[in-house]
Amino acid sequence: MNEPIVVGFDGSPESGAAADWAAREAVRTGRRLDLVRAWPWPPSHALGREDALRWSRAELARQEAALRAEHEGLTTTSVQVTDDPETALAAVGEGAAMLVLGSRGLGALHGYLVGSVSHGVLARATCPVVLVRPGDPAGGTGPDAAGDAGAGVMLWLDLRHPCDAVVEFAFEAAAGRAVPLMVRHAWDVPGGREYLGFVSAGPMEESVAEDSRQSLDATLRRWRGLYPEVRVDAEAVRGPAAHALVTASASASADLVVLGKHLRRPGPGAHVGPVAHAAVHHVACPVAVVPYL
Repeated sequence: MNEPIVVGFDGSPESGAAADWAAREAVRTGRRLDLVRAWPWPPSHALGREDALRWSRAELARQEAALRAEHEGLTTTSVQVTDDPETALAAVGEGAAMLVLGSRGLGALHGYLVGSVSHGVLARATCPVVLVRPGDPAGGTGPDAAGDAGAGVMLWLDLRHPCDAVVEFAFEAAAGRAVPLMVRHAWDVPGGREYLGFVSAGPMEESVAEDSRQSLDATLRRWRGLYPEVRVDAEAVRGPAAHALVTASASASADLVVLGKHLRRPGPGAHVGPVAHAAVHHVACPVAVVPYL
């Protein structure tokens, strides 16, 4: 429990919502909250640099004070670093329990999540990254802003890859909030089914569906035993995973969506995968992207 929760702050309403969500999570879990502001300032001789630095630090201090006043029992620190956001946030995430960032809304990202920066942070981070939007059912202000009570946590699993870290994160989130855990896995029949006859196609679909259900139950069996207090609703759904995730999370009104991301070495062309990409752009509630090896 020594790892802090880190939130990226840039003064925008989106980062303010992220800071509020992160503060509630820090109080709930008993962790320290670290506010990090990264700004790639020009060279030291740039006109007005010192005044801008003082203004930026003052705004960061006001945000920290406001969080302490709003969230009783919160332990928090703040720091401003002169580095680009992707590098700074990926670095602090190495020692964090989670990294919380603000996002603008459906289809667009803002602040610390602009274009390649968003993908760079998500691709490089070695800790869970949570994206929060202002006005989210569990992302804005109010008594339930950190998912203390609500529809529940939704976990999306890719059964092709063992990912205990992702499953544990979701069960911990559901247990800590005392809400149900909805587990979903998307399946489809193998490619080339257009060449199968009508008689053989039906049995193949039934077989794939049943195999998916059994694999999902087998994956969750140990976790159900470790978290008997968590009510689990598990279902294997047919269709492309990215589309199924967005549709299911909207219909379920989830408070938090959890999914995994294979941890790759950073480099040219680093990406987060189509499912994570769809989630961070189109899922309305906070999204936790958990890396796994």
